[in-house]
Amino acid sequence: MNIDVKDIEQYLSEVKEAVGNGRYRLDRNSRRQNNIDLFLDYVIDESKAKDIILSLAAVDFSALLQNEHKGYEHERLYVFGKDVVLLERNGPGEKKVSLYIKFNKLENCFVIVVSFHEQKYPLTYYFK
Repeated sequence: MNIDVKDIEQYLSEVKEAVGNGRYRLDRNSRRQNNIDLFLDYVIDESKAKDIILSLAAVDFSALLQNEHKGYEHERLYVFGKDVVLLERNGPGEKKVSLYIKFNKLENCFVIVVSFHEQKYPLTYYFK
């Protein structure tokens, strides 16, 4: 994979513009239990999630994946990681949480936040 930092900066710029304009959706359906769990385990809401997305930088980029769902193979999914401090909903206090964030930016510049949850495994960062 040959990806330039400028490519990721451009991609993030488009994602942030869409998110800033409300042209995005954070998936929290039955197939996205990990996303739901983040909101159950920590004191976080849509506004905080939006702020985290808007704070992403090219150095947070981890991988570019092919969408493997039938009929969507032409789509590319971008994976980022971000360490944030969140308040545990049922714990003793704040905790540093490593997030796994995966985007699908559609051709109409609508962004689907496919994954927004705790990392299951440490990520490898492309530019670090």
